[in-house]
Amino acid sequence: MIPGNPVHDVFSPVTLILDPVEHFVRGAGNKISGFFSAISDGVELREENEKLKDQVSELQYQVQQDEEAAIRWEELKDALHIKDSFENYDIFGASILTREADEWFSVIRLDVGSSDGITQIDDSTYAVVDAQMNLAGRIMYMDKTSSKVLPILHEGFTVSAKVNAVNGAVVTVHGDIELKEQGLCMVDQIPDGVQLVVGDELVTSGEGGVYPAGIPIGVITSIDDSSSLNRTATLKPYVDISTLKDLFVMVPNELSTADDSAEDTTQAD
Repeated sequence: MIPGNPVHDVFSPVTLILDPVEHFVRGAGNKISGFFSAISDGVELREENEKLKDQVSELQYQVQQDEEAAIRWEELKDALHIKDSFENYDIFGASILTREADEWFSVIRLDVGSSDGITQIDDSTYAVVDAQMNLAGRIMYMDKTSSKVLPILHEGFTVSAKVNAVNGAVVTVHGDIELKEQGLCMVDQIPDGVQLVVGDELVTSGEGGVYPAGIPIGVITSIDDSSSLNRTATLKPYVDISTLKDLFVMVPNELSTADDSAEDTTQAD
């Protein structure tokens, strides 16, 4: 507007009045714009945080999987020693599918069966051990794709054992319905004159033909000599079924040889 113009004189007071209002409105507009910009930034930050959390969770899961794989690899690597120690046995590795019946694992089901080359002849049974070669139980039933294991803590489980020493005494180890809740087995049929000691290690004796001699079972934890006619002890098994993912079935390799011979005879006929 041209200075000196009468219109300028008219609008000058109005301009003086409106300028502060304009500044206020402009400032308010900037604040509102900044407010919505902050909200938008906050939403983006939350979205980025969620993405980062998902990535962290995925990495943690991957690390966990890698750690579990490493542990299982070590277990399977240790299992090679079973074959070295028991050359007369074929070793079949299996993963645990289910633990049935109750928390003390009355029956364990494995993903190995007759289709894997294991044959049950006349209700024969086989020893089952963990990767450290500790006795875990025995096969009680088998079909083509799976088998059921009677674990060492089950009250129906029995094994002939001996003290792991030269001329060690032979005793019987079996599951007990009360002791299994403590993770223990019963030891009885202790010969007269034999003094068991807490800490004695028991291994399979090899008697009976089901379990090869020398498989570690566990250690004596207590002894009861209160009755001379029925001396007993308790044993803590080395195996911890609750932590296992893999087990190994020990099958005498002469059975495979016998099966092959039978097949050859059938084919010859």
